[in-house]
Amino acid sequence: MAQIPNLDNAPINLISIREQSQKELINILKNIRGKKCLVIDPKLGDSLSLIIQTSLLKEHGVELRHLSADHIQTDCTKVVYLVRSQPNLMRYICFNIHHDESKGLQREYHVYFVPRRTVACEKVLEEEKLHNTVTIAEYPLYIVPMDEDVLSFELDLAYKECQVDGDTSSLWHIAKAIHKLEFSFGLIPNVRAKGKASVRVADILNRMQAEEPVNSSDMVMPEINTLILLDREVDMVTPLCSQLTYEGLLDEFLNIKNGSVEIDASIMGLQQEGKKTKVPLNSTDKLFKEIRDLNFEVVVQILRQKATSMKQDYTEMTTTSQSVSELKDFVKKLNSLPEITRHINLAQHLTTFTSKPSFLGQLDMEHTIVESQSYDICFDYIEELIQKQEPLTMVLRLLILFSITNSGLPKKHFDYLRRELLHSYGFEHMATLNNLEKAGLFKKQESRSNWLTIKRALQLVVEDTDTANPNDISYVFSGYAPLSIRLIQHAIRSGWRPVEEILKLLPGPHLETKRGAFSNSPSFDSLSGVSNGIAKVPDGRRALVLVVFVGGVTFAEISALRFLCSQEGMAYDLIIATTKIVNGQTLVETFMEKLG
Repeated sequence: MAQIPNLDNAPINLISIREQSQKELINILKNIRGKKCLVIDPKLGDSLSLIIQTSLLKEHGVELRHLSADHIQTDCTKVVYLVRSQPNLMRYICFNIHHDESKGLQREYHVYFVPRRTVACEKVLEEEKLHNTVTIAEYPLYIVPMDEDVLSFELDLAYKECQVDGDTSSLWHIAKAIHKLEFSFGLIPNVRAKGKASVRVADILNRMQAEEPVNSSDMVMPEINTLILLDREVDMVTPLCSQLTYEGLLDEFLNIKNGSVEIDASIMGLQQEGKKTKVPLNSTDKLFKEIRDLNFEVVVQILRQKATSMKQDYTEMTTTSQSVSELKDFVKKLNSLPEITRHINLAQHLTTFTSKPSFLGQLDMEHTIVESQSYDICFDYIEELIQKQEPLTMVLRLLILFSITNSGLPKKHFDYLRRELLHSYGFEHMATLNNLEKAGLFKKQESRSNWLTIKRALQLVVEDTDTANPNDISYVFSGYAPLSIRLIQHAIRSGWRPVEEILKLLPGPHLETKRGAFSNSPSFDSLSGVSNGIAKVPDGRRALVLVVFVGGVTFAEISALRFLCSQEGMAYDLIIATTKIVNGQTLVETFMEKLG
């Protein structure tokens, strides 16, 4: 199980959200009396590990199992399936129940859909003639707090479903999750949205408010002042670039899953050959909280300083006589030794990747593509990678970045690279290329690219970025300021009106609306500085902005938002919500599909 994050310092009461989810799950288990076998789909199990401890489940007479294609072995007469609403998972359940029936086992079956039941799933049970055998219900888990300022809706495939499959059900889920937050923290008075999906979410949210209103008549100031919704489609450049913050790089190379990484025990200095160990990564670890958002170059220096200072203290301890209070201080410092050791081991492991010529070459090429000055150099580089059969995700990542910044490739080049890819990696990847084309990520050029205009207007490329003492968000990519965060920066400082012309150049519509009893209160447009009274909630805290990424967000973007939050003159606290935390590789992988 992953470590449950500490939410004590969250800008809003996220503990109550988590406790509500715990309570709902425990009530489900209490209502099914006696000993029972709880069968969880593994992906959902990862999310639940951030909400409830296994020991707590076992206290309620639960035997835990993971759902898979194999049949479940248990002596319990009651089986509770807790699954996401996906038809393929229904097939596993049907297989298990049929297997039990063939063995003459009499059992009571419950299927709880997370977060809600769907017609497609119930149809599978009907086709298998099991709809009368099982009791169907829902476990409404819409929000998983990942850390004190990050919430996940756990909708891994939302971006691909919307862009390729035309399935927009995830947008209803996002609106429902935000509406749930409003029931706890009040109706959000200001809404800004950019992108097709985001505007749709804002629209669904208003419909939900009309049908099931959050009471906004009490003159209590809502805890969340503004909601900013942003489509991933608006900025696909950022997630395809390699992140250069500490947490971003950990995700790029070790794949952070639900707030922890799983790596060989030997890397962490443990004497367990061939064994894996889970390393929790959240703000409960004080050192990680201090360094997670910094550029990796700086992190290495900080860890070196901490280790050196510890060594000096130790030498002083052993060579000179110390007073009791000095001893006490030294012992206090020793308590942080496990954290320092943990991150020195992780950083050392990361350097084996970041020092590779292939990674440095990739970084160089990403910067060249984003600069958008040397088309031929980029084209030749990608062509060479394909011919060398470099890992497909890495090639597609650069290819999509190249295609987006050029608004597609000329027909001759598009056809040529497509043919080369299929020759090099096999024709079974045709489905992947079709998905990418459908999503507009790798396509033929139909109009001139406006990337240069956007890049200049929003100052996305910053020369001489000081990564050690940054004064701009561009430090997270060593010189490229994430477009998504620049837009949010404008939305917070002065509203979107001053950048309206640029917004029109980016995909999808945009909107700004006011809602509820506080719709007359000044929005951000008049709130550029701390001095302005409205920027503070009555009890003296800073006003709160909820930033929602529809389609995924990277750790580097989260770091950039935290950096904005820490700046002097910033009148707001930010809380980030997303369908999923992604990186270039995991985002490309959602579009990958093999024929046959």
